[in-house]
Amino acid sequence: MEGIFFSNTAFLVRTLVIGVFAYINLIVLLRLSGLRTLSKMNAFDLVVTVALGSTFATILLNRDVSLAQGTLAFALLIALQYVVSWTSVRSRGFSKLVTGEPRLLFFQGQFLSQALRAARVNEDEIYAAIRAGGHAALEEIDAVILESDGSFSVVKSSPDKGYSALADVRAPKPVE
Repeated sequence: MEGIFFSNTAFLVRTLVIGVFAYINLIVLLRLSGLRTLSKMNAFDLVVTVALGSTFATILLNRDVSLAQGTLAFALLIALQYVVSWTSVRSRGFSKLVTGEPRLLFFQGQFLSQALRAARVNEDEIYAAIRAGGHAALEEIDAVILESDGSFSVVKSSPDKGYSALADVRAPKPVE
């Protein structure tokens, strides 16, 4: 029964000590890398976050991985995330490659069926996003956009009908 619940005091102490130091190292590296590393996530940021978590678990539980190796792995992942975000800010094409681009799913009272299918979103999800924004009527809404981070933006109707906030949104091509 001892092997199932408890195998060795030294392994427990190692996990405790390594866990504390790995956690401190991760926090320090994240703070050094800047706020962008901890900002709202797009798909690439999610992958980096999952990789950091996996690395942390490996450092804690695998006796063959030293604290120095784990810290180097943290630094490498954070550095790669920094390089990708730095490049994304300077290259619109690279940014679209890494993070995707927002998609227009509903516009001026019309569900854009082709865009909904391409984004794998159904009309019920659009209705839910509109309700979550506190709106009761579709007539109050000019647009619903699926953002590159997977969230929905609901754009209310405005009297001047200016659409400058939709400049970077991918609209479906008209059906011919």
